Amino acid sequence: MEFHVITLFPELFAAASWPGMVGRALKADLIKIQAHDLREHGLGSYRQVDDTPYGGGSGMVLRPEPLFAAIEVVNQTRPGLWRILLTPQGEPLDQALVRELSGRRPGLLLIAGRYEGIDDRVSTAVDQEISIGDYVLSGGELAAMVVIEAVARLVPGVLGNPESLAEESFADGMLEYPQYTRPEEFRGMRVPEILLSGDHRKIQEWRKTEALTRTARRRPELIRRGRP
Repeated sequence: MEFHVITLFPELFAAASWPGMVGRALKADLIKIQAHDLREHGLGSYRQVDDTPYGGGSGMVLRPEPLFAAIEVVNQTRPGLWRILLTPQGEPLDQALVRELSGRRPGLLLIAGRYEGIDDRVSTAVDQEISIGDYVLSGGELAAMVVIEAVARLVPGVLGNPESLAEESFADGMLEYPQYTRPEEFRGMRVPEILLSGDHRKIQEWRKTEALTRTARRRPELIRRGRP
């Protein structure tokens, strides 16, 4: 699967900068990440990509011409990519949306904004707008990385143990059950006896109960959301 990113900082997406799972997937040619420098489509000798907002206000706004040009060039060289504008106004990213995006082949084109915002006309050139959370970042690069990592995990062959996907938080709409490893006791805190019993049926039942309890306590909106 391919991930293309339009950004003012293409060096952030160099293959050598990706650690862990994503880095291994790149080396194994299971995924591809390519950054496209927005500055190449800037206007004039200074390659201008931003300007002051109409109506006044602080900050600078990315102009539509460079962004449209960048999107069109990528569309020509790699047609069929699902075009995503990363913006606080977008659809919230959750695991259900991640699964949906993992099926968008040949891949995703992620548009990372900067400054105060993006000229709203750019929204007509994309297929979807996505937000990774209700907070402010300096730009969309970190959001693009979040999308890449979350989606890449679902690409066949990327995870060494594909069964772990079914056990992770949000895989079934709930938080994951508590996890433990050695030692059995640490500073007076013991591993639950059920996990030492070897009774796999009871362990599965315990994990389901714990996952539901933890979700109800920490993220009750997930349970409400899952109701018919």
